[in-house]
Amino acid sequence: MKTIIAEKPSVAREIASLLGASDKKDGYLTGNGYFVTWAFGHLIGLGMPEDYGISGFQKETLPILPNPFILTVRKVKKDKSYTADTGALKQLKIIEQLFNKSDSIIVATDAGREGELIFRYIYEYLKSNKPFERLWISSLTEKAIKQGFDNLKSGKEFDGLYQAAQGRSRADWLVGINATQALSIAAGNGIYSLGRVQTPTLALICKRYLENKNFSVKKYWQIQLLHHKELIDFKSLSKTKWEDQKLADDTLKSIQRSNNATVTSVETKSVTEQPPLLFDLTGLQKEANKKLGLSAEETLNIAQSLYEKKFITYPRTGSKHIPEDMWAEIPNLVRSLQDRETCKQAVTKMKWGRFNKRIVNDLRVTDHHGLLITDKTPSALNVKENAIYDMIAFRLLEALSQACTKEITDVTLQVTHYDFTTKGCKIIEAGWRAIKGSFSDEDTEAIQDLPELKAGDELKINDATVLEKKTKPPVLYTEAGLLSAMESAGKEIENEDEREALQNIGIGTPATRAAIIETLFTRNYIQREKKSLIPTEKGLQVYELVKERKIVDVAMTAEWELALQKIENNEADAGAFQKEMEQYASTITDELLQTSIAQSNLPKLVCPKCKSQQLIIRDKIVKCSDEVCGWVQFRNICGVQISIADIENLVDNRKTNLIKGMKSKAGKKFDAYIVLNDDYSTSFEFEKNKPKRK
Repeated sequence: MKTIIAEKPSVAREIASLLGASDKKDGYLTGNGYFVTWAFGHLIGLGMPEDYGISGFQKETLPILPNPFILTVRKVKKDKSYTADTGALKQLKIIEQLFNKSDSIIVATDAGREGELIFRYIYEYLKSNKPFERLWISSLTEKAIKQGFDNLKSGKEFDGLYQAAQGRSRADWLVGINATQALSIAAGNGIYSLGRVQTPTLALICKRYLENKNFSVKKYWQIQLLHHKELIDFKSLSKTKWEDQKLADDTLKSIQRSNNATVTSVETKSVTEQPPLLFDLTGLQKEANKKLGLSAEETLNIAQSLYEKKFITYPRTGSKHIPEDMWAEIPNLVRSLQDRETCKQAVTKMKWGRFNKRIVNDLRVTDHHGLLITDKTPSALNVKENAIYDMIAFRLLEALSQACTKEITDVTLQVTHYDFTTKGCKIIEAGWRAIKGSFSDEDTEAIQDLPELKAGDELKINDATVLEKKTKPPVLYTEAGLLSAMESAGKEIENEDEREALQNIGIGTPATRAAIIETLFTRNYIQREKKSLIPTEKGLQVYELVKERKIVDVAMTAEWELALQKIENNEADAGAFQKEMEQYASTITDELLQTSIAQSNLPKLVCPKCKSQQLIIRDKIVKCSDEVCGWVQFRNICGVQISIADIENLVDNRKTNLIKGMKSKAGKKFDAYIVLNDDYSTSFEFEKNKPKRK
C-alpha cells in the first residue's frame, strides 16, 4: 500500500477519485492500493517557550536559542493558556497509522515552500522513516494530476526546499519570540509584538504616514493656454511655476495682450511598449487592489478557490514566465476563452500564428510558472471570482499580443519670452493595448490629440487662465503600493524591467505577503482609511520605539530572503543561516532590552472610582492599580480602539468625544459618546438628531 498525503481534504478527494480510492473512512479514503489522507494546513509547528520550560517574560532567560528545536502539535487558545488542538491530534493519529501500514508515501501537499514544510514537520514529528516521493503539479486538472503521477520525483530532490522552509520558520521564531519579549520587558506596559518581516513592513507604513503628515504643502501657479487648429482643441502649460500669485496674474495680462503663441520646437519619437508579462501572485494582488479594492488576503483566497475548482494554475507563484515545454498548450487556453462572454470580443483581436513568446523563459520560472487559466471553462462563479478569473485571462491575452507602438510628440511654444509645453500621442500599432482598449495607464495623465505642427507656426490663444496648484506629499500606501514596496525592499522603482531584475530581493515572498499585512491588522498596528493603510496609535508607538533599531532594516530582511532562496537551490548552507539568525536575535534582544521607553507620553490619570490610585494604561485595557478597587475599562469597543485622549476625557470629564464607526452585533455601523455612569460603569450616549436643512 501507498499513502498519499494532501494539504487539505478537498485536494485529497480530487486525487482519490482519479486513482479509484473511493472507499470513505474516518480521516482518509482508500482503494486500488492507496490510502489518501490529508493535513489541515500546519498540524505541527515549532514549540513555544513553555515547551522548553520557560514561562512568562523574563529578562534572565533571553535570548532563547533552542538547541534542538522542539516540534509540537498545533495549539489553540483555551481560556488564558494554549492546549493541543483535538482535531489536529485525531488527524495526526490517523496519518501515523496509515504511514505504518504503508510501504511508501507520496507527498501531495501544495508544491511550494510551505507545502513542503507541512509534510516534513509531520514526517519528522512522527519519526517516520518510510521512503517518500513528491507529486509536483501546478494545476489540479485531471491531466495535470495524471502527468504528475507519471513523473513522481524523489523526495530527496526537495531537501533544499525543506531546509529553506525550515530556515524561514526558525528565523521567524528566533526573531519574533526574542524581540517581542525583549521590547515588552523594556516597555513594562503590555505586549509589543515584533517580527522578522512584520516589523520592517510596519516601518514602511509608519515612515510614509509621517512623511505625508509632516509634509509642508506649498502653493504655486501655472498658466494654461487653450488653442484650436484643424478642428482640434488642445492645451499647453507654462514651464514656469510662479510662487507668487500676483506675478502669475501680471504675466497672464501680458499674455492676453499678445494673444499669439509661436511654436519653437516639435520633437516626435516612436515609443514601443512591450506587453506585460503574466501575473505572479503579488502582481495579481496589486491589480485587484487597484481595480477592485480587494485586500491582498481576499485576492489570495479567491485565487486559491479558483485553483481548487481547477480554473487556474497554482496561485502562490513568484514567476511571470512559463517554461518552453508549456508553449504548445497556450493556443488551447486561448481557444477555451472563445465561449466566455466577457472574453469573446478580446479573443477576436488575437493574431493567431503570431503569438508573442516574451513570457517563455526557462531560467525565470521559479517553483511554479506564471499564473494561467486552465482549459476548463468556468461555471457558477461568484462576482469576485469572475472578476479575478477575467483579470488572469485578459493578462494572458495581453501577454501574447504584439507590442504597442506610439508616436509621442513634445511641442514647445513661446509667448512673450515664456515657454509653454504640450504633448500629443498617436497610436501607430495598438498591439496588446487593443485587448482592453485602454491606451494609457490609469495612473498617468491622458495624452491629447494634436494637429500637425512645425517650428515657426503661429497659434492663436483662444483662452488663458491661471491654475492654482499645490505640491503633493508622498502618497499614503494602499495595499497595492505596500505590496510594491515589499516586492522591491522599499526602493521606489518605477521601471518594470528594473523592478523585475530586483524582484528577488523583496521582503516576504508572494505566498506570505498577504499574511504579513493581515498580521499587522490583527495586532492593531494598522487600519484602513478609505483605500489607504495608516498606522494606529499603537503602531506608531511601536515604530517610535524601534525605528533606530536593526529590526526595522528592510534591506537586511530582503537579504535574508535571498539567502533562503540560495538554500532552496542548494547554493548555501542552512546551518550557517541559522547561526547568523541566532546571532542577530541575540543582538536585537540586547538592543531592545536597553530601549529606554519614555512613559511620560502616557498621561498620569487617577482612578475615577477610588480617587486615590493611579490608572495603569495598557493597549487593551485601562485599570486601577489597586486590585481591591478593581475599576477597569476595555479599550476596544465595538471594533474601535479608544484613543488615550478619549480615555483622558472619560476619566476627567466623564464623557469621550464622539466615537465614529463602531459596529453593533448585527454588523451595523454607529457613532456614539462613551459616558461614565454614577456606578462607574460605562454606556453609550447617542447624538441628538440634528434638524435637517431644508
